[in-house]
Amino acid sequence: MNSIRLRSLPHLLLALVLTFAGIQQTAAQATADAKKEGVAPGATAAATPATAAAPAAGGGDAAAIAAGDALFKGNCAQCHAVNEQVVGPALAGISKRRPISWLIPWVKNSSKVVASGDDYAVALFNKFNKQQMPSFALSDKEITSIIAYVTSQEGGPVGGGVTAKNAAGTDGKDANAGTSGAEEGAGKYVDILLIVLVVVLIVLVVTLVIIGNLMKDVLRGRKDLDGRDVEILEQRFDWSKFYRSPVMRGIVGTVFALVLLYEGVQSVMAVGLTQGYQPTQPIAFSHKLHAGEHQINCAYCHTSVYKSKSANIPSANICMNCHSQIKTESPEIKKIYRAIERKQPIQWVRIHNLPDLAYFNHSQHTQVAGLQCQTCHGPIQNMEVVYQYSALTMGWCINCHREMPLNTKDNKYYDNLVKLHDTKNAGAPFTVSSNGGTECSKCHY
Repeated sequence: MNSIRLRSLPHLLLALVLTFAGIQQTAAQATADAKKEGVAPGATAAATPATAAAPAAGGGDAAAIAAGDALFKGNCAQCHAVNEQVVGPALAGISKRRPISWLIPWVKNSSKVVASGDDYAVALFNKFNKQQMPSFALSDKEITSIIAYVTSQEGGPVGGGVTAKNAAGTDGKDANAGTSGAEEGAGKYVDILLIVLVVVLIVLVVTLVIIGNLMKDVLRGRKDLDGRDVEILEQRFDWSKFYRSPVMRGIVGTVFALVLLYEGVQSVMAVGLTQGYQPTQPIAFSHKLHAGEHQINCAYCHTSVYKSKSANIPSANICMNCHSQIKTESPEIKKIYRAIERKQPIQWVRIHNLPDLAYFNHSQHTQVAGLQCQTCHGPIQNMEVVYQYSALTMGWCINCHREMPLNTKDNKYYDNLVKLHDTKNAGAPFTVSSNGGTECSKCHY
């Protein structure tokens, strides 16, 4: 009877460990499901339902407000907010302060309006330390849509974000607040449950060890035990036989050889691969702050991102559009001033490099294909210090061309090609590869 109890003790411990492992895995999966979030390829840094719900608050044409949202973030958000003064004045109520006939020429060429002697323009120019607003090559319709968007966002939170009414309708509550709160609550209770289970398991293990030692002490004092009970009571595990056995040595040797082989193959395959490269830059610039929190459009700094073979590195004068007024005493901003005073460019360290033998056109992917920055650069709006997110290898590019549907909408050049493709490959998507995107000469010329 006692021997049975002693033999079942390890089995009980093993059962407890396996049970806890199963509960932990289930809880971890529940936590992952509750808190799952991220940036899908092609998602934007500021993807919100603001434009879809905007008409509920400000009225107006939903399409115009949606277009104004994109134009505002791409051209105005760097210096203006709707309900807060940034570099320039808050734009809330702008349509009441100035007529549209005044606003359109002001946006197109503010310096011309100031030079004309317009009282309001001159007063505004002097109020903001004679900081000249850049001229914008926007159409009358585009400027009108920006004003429509600004009007729809008036009265929202500081910073010109989505108004409470826009986000949820008429009750002023965030439509996602209940969901996010439930997810956070579920995650919190799962964490508490895991802590309780860990404490209980530790207490059980300690208790079982104490009980086992007490049982052994009691049994050692008895003289009516048979030989089998004494053997079980006094048995010791011989570790020397374990690690000296040929089987164990063979397993260790095999694992060691496999690890060496794996590391060797990985080292060879990683030649020229710079994924994860994160150099120290001469100025501590935070994409998380600028592209994430302030939602500055990438094209504002990288001006050629939609129209050139490569996305240019921003010049110092682009930084000065804002930092001539904002955080002027910051040690990092003073580095920009010194570069301008010395008439020297800032020596930014390039992160994404392709070999000279490969041809890549940035505008073809961003403007024609309509890809978002995150597709290749990852969650750039969350990076304090930018690093190379994607592998940028030939295999990575080819896989993308095989899977990415080609944007043929409203492009007559592709009409016959799409018809021929659909005739021969019924149901299969018309991908970049279908248009010869995996041919060697496409990238190597």
